[in-house]
Amino acid sequence: MGYEQLEEAAAAIADLSGRKEHSAALVLGSGLGDYAAALPNAVAIPYTKIPHFPTPRVEGHSGTLYSIDVAGKGALVFSGRVHFYEGWDLFDVVFGVRAAAMAGCHTVLLTNACGGVRRGLSVGDLVALSDHINLTGQNPLIGANDKRLGTRFPDVSDAYSSALRSEMKMAFDAAGVAYKEGVYTWFTGPSYETPAEIEMVRRMGGDLVGMSTVPEAVALAHMGRRVGAISLVTNLAAGASNQPVTHEEVQEAAELAKAKFTQLINTLLPALISEPVSN
Repeated sequence: MGYEQLEEAAAAIADLSGRKEHSAALVLGSGLGDYAAALPNAVAIPYTKIPHFPTPRVEGHSGTLYSIDVAGKGALVFSGRVHFYEGWDLFDVVFGVRAAAMAGCHTVLLTNACGGVRRGLSVGDLVALSDHINLTGQNPLIGANDKRLGTRFPDVSDAYSSALRSEMKMAFDAAGVAYKEGVYTWFTGPSYETPAEIEMVRRMGGDLVGMSTVPEAVALAHMGRRVGAISLVTNLAAGASNQPVTHEEVQEAAELAKAKFTQLINTLLPALISEPVSN
């Protein structure tokens, strides 16, 4: 699948939502899946109705795209994402956010549940990503490059827009949420990391670990879109706690932090739809 399939998906989003264009997109991680459903006048579009869209298979990730109105502009909210560990090709993993970019989104906010590595981080902390470390050996740009999407060798030094992070900090402050930044480290999963791997990440400068987000950020940077990302610390990484890490623990922590995260997203949405001055 390629550029033409993305065009088909973007056209379907416009048709099914009744909005010709969307300015920004939000990808919801674990625990936030029902956020958009409660918004007034949200138009729900099952992924199965959008051509070529992959459908999540993980508990806690549904498969619905919502079109919402934010101050008179359209925005897309992804309830659920697919992961590389499910067996999807990375083209499929990033298909949704690329389709959003094709649908007009100049800004995409990615969210995720993650493990906290840096000492001092606690379960429930919300952390804006400043950078990432890719330990998977995988990249969504491997293969033939379509110049219509972006250059063969894109610069990702500001993949998580520093300008957007400044706006995000103001939103954190306005929502009464402590602002923290961190470096996210991508593992393929689905097994959680070992204590030795977590110690390696800590020594390399990683603050968080998780199984998503990085391929989406790279694909969007390739397309020249503005990207922000927020991680919710749902567990302390292996070796930092005496308790084993479980998916149920992640879901429970995400549920407890939902109100705080929701308040932050509500405060941040107006900044996301604003046309970026610079990236």
